[in-house]
Amino acid sequence: MRASRKPVCEDPMDPAFTMICTADFAGLLRGKGVPSADFDRRVAGGIGWTPTNVQITCFDSIAASPYGALGDLVLRPDPATRAAVPLPGGAKVAFALGDISHLDGAPWECCTRGVLKAAVDRLREETGLELRASFEHEFMLRAGAPTPAFSLMGFADHAGLAEDIAAALAAAGIHPDSFLREYGPNQFELTLPPAPAVEAADRAAQLRAIVRMVARARGETATFTPLLAPDLVGNGVHIHFSLWDRAGAPVSYDPAHPHGLSAAAGAFAAGVLAHAPALVALTAPSAISALRLTPHRWSAAFTNLGRQDREACVRICPLTAREPAGRARQYNLEFRAADAAAAPHLALAALIHAGLAGLRAGLPSPVPTEEDLAALSPDALAARGLGRLPATLDDALAALAADATLRSSLPEGAADIYIDHKRGELAHVAPMAAAERFAAYAAVY
Repeated sequence: MRASRKPVCEDPMDPAFTMICTADFAGLLRGKGVPSADFDRRVAGGIGWTPTNVQITCFDSIAASPYGALGDLVLRPDPATRAAVPLPGGAKVAFALGDISHLDGAPWECCTRGVLKAAVDRLREETGLELRASFEHEFMLRAGAPTPAFSLMGFADHAGLAEDIAAALAAAGIHPDSFLREYGPNQFELTLPPAPAVEAADRAAQLRAIVRMVARARGETATFTPLLAPDLVGNGVHIHFSLWDRAGAPVSYDPAHPHGLSAAAGAFAAGVLAHAPALVALTAPSAISALRLTPHRWSAAFTNLGRQDREACVRICPLTAREPAGRARQYNLEFRAADAAAAPHLALAALIHAGLAGLRAGLPSPVPTEEDLAALSPDALAARGLGRLPATLDDALAALAADATLRSSLPEGAADIYIDHKRGELAHVAPMAAAERFAAYAAVY
């Protein structure tokens, strides 16, 4: 857990206002600003929020809403998430993440942070386990001279950006595990160390906002869009995860298993794969996301487990530790069918519920694939219990609508509201030509 912080009013260097934010269905931070001197009062009392705001799409259109103009909610900040982030040029932006509740204090069904907290609680109550996670982000700069992939030159050319991002992240209590010049044009990767699920999702939401703000303050444009163009490398947000018991011991690793999977981790992975077609409606949920989830893009295209395979839907990550305890702590799986159009809290909640379904059913560990699945026929794939991920967001939403297990694991009504949200987004981009659609997502994310 994060350390407690001093009252905001004790820091004379704080910005005048702090924005209290929710990480919404579109994967963006929205909220209201309050005087920083009043922040501690708002921790208890919150600020007013409107239910229909959940249906504001990433393009600021409003999808069909069951709420209309009716209803009131309360958005209460979590003080452990507050950060006053320094930006290039000397400005500071203060913001915090919060939870949305009904006026009586009951959690609201469409609060993504609340949905994740409920998933964490259910996993703990039913199995005694917790999930630790890390989001591995890729983003691109929209302009600049090209540099060689993974090169020192590419790193050095953007050293100033890296330093400014590091300073801003540190102010939010976020310390990257790595930062590198990736393969795509002006593409970079930021990885974070693992954390308990809610904190991991909080960090993901904060990181995306901070990188965009820092780049803009420098006169640059950073985008986490899934694809800038159909022929380019895409930007993924791979979700690494592992299981731990109540005593804080890792339980994903079994040295006796040919691939190191414990029975619990194997069942969890099997549940994720069984529900993967519906999951991608929540983890790769833009109109262009499915174009990245195709064979030979180093993303994910099939419902398979792979060992050190960067085209697997779920990948068994390599181990470098030598001693058994170190290997057990390092062992993790990576869900690769995700991008930054996803709300991180909602994506991780869905992943937990799918994995929990596998644990409940006692599913056997999947057998890792070791070949190019694109070369197999649909019948050959089906004979091995494998299939393609949905080819469009429409198909993914239909899979979510038909997945009774995943739908029922979410608060009542949340799945239907989310599906309407995404259909509203699809309606917004439907008239656009392909190039206009790619540009629209690049501008938003």
